[in-house]
Amino acid sequence: MKKVLPQVITLFIIILIFGFFTFNANINMSSRGMEFGYSFLKRAASFDIQFSLIEYSRESSYGRAYLVGLLNTLLVAFSGIIFATFLGLFFGIARLSQNFLIKKFAAFYVEFFRNLPLLLQLFFWYYAALRVLPLPHETEGFYSFFLTIKSLYTPSLVWENLSLFLYLIIFSIILVFILKKYFKKIQQNRGKQYPILYISILILIVVPSLSLIFGLSSFEIEYPVYKQLSKTSGTFIGGLAIPPEFIALFLALSLYTGTFIAENVRAGIEGISKGQKEAAASIGLNNKQILNLVVLPQALRIIIPPTTNQYLNLTKNSSLAAAIAYPDLVLVFAGTALMQTGRAIEIVSITMLTYLSISLSISILMNYYNKKVSLTEK
Repeated sequence: MKKVLPQVITLFIIILIFGFFTFNANINMSSRGMEFGYSFLKRAASFDIQFSLIEYSRESSYGRAYLVGLLNTLLVAFSGIIFATFLGLFFGIARLSQNFLIKKFAAFYVEFFRNLPLLLQLFFWYYAALRVLPLPHETEGFYSFFLTIKSLYTPSLVWENLSLFLYLIIFSIILVFILKKYFKKIQQNRGKQYPILYISILILIVVPSLSLIFGLSSFEIEYPVYKQLSKTSGTFIGGLAIPPEFIALFLALSLYTGTFIAENVRAGIEGISKGQKEAAASIGLNNKQILNLVVLPQALRIIIPPTTNQYLNLTKNSSLAAAIAYPDLVLVFAGTALMQTGRAIEIVSITMLTYLSISLSISILMNYYNKKVSLTEK
């Protein structure tokens, strides 16, 4: 009873506080002639969004605008996570290199980008690096790539029957996981090691390519073409246009977060005793085998928990996009939509639940992976 009573009292206080704010919000909304609800999501948004992964126009609903902002947020968050992980792994290992120049360069990267405020880095990439680029009619391309003040224009793929190609990619990923588990079991039972990495890469390339070889799927490369609008202006049509706001946000988040991941990697590797490395070398393993078979499997249990925190930080820091007008969830939905509708409680609650759901999903996946790679005593 003594253990349960404090918990009951705490729960009662939380419910009381929540009820007070809910009651107060209802009174304020009633005084303004407003009713709590989400029916406004079906109304026309009546504003433009400069960058969207799906079809959108001024006639689209607020619900559609929310989806556009969500997809833009997920795009910059997950692409940033992938690139930051690559940077962290590379520079984390480079900091332990025996080469003086590589070691010092990696240390400079970590100390420089880690100690500058993220918002300041974001402003640098956007205003100092990308906003000084030439206009479309002044730029000179590099193999059909055109970097201008408006966008980065690149060739794009125009697919026919893309769904089949994507299904084969999903199938090949599942096949890789099954084979990896099978080969790992053989290695444990027989002590024979297979080139799992090369086999996995081969499967991921060959299986989806079957749809192209047999003509079930096809694609064409669409190149950006310059179109003159007037004597002093023009633009590119066709291809893929990547806005400078996305590029600046992507670089700032990746370079900043990559420094912390690099330190996690370095700490994880240094957490493995020198004796284990010497023992692996004594049985004939080379440096690459020692790193892949001895050091990294044990270092992952040290690396993954703090790296998960950095993934979550990068996802939440993506909301800084509003500072440079990148149309993410905060700018589109919690900004423009909120100001037009006045539905502060509904919109803020949806935005908070969305970020909470994304963060919890990342946390669950990383905790599952951490459990899979953790060492267990038998």
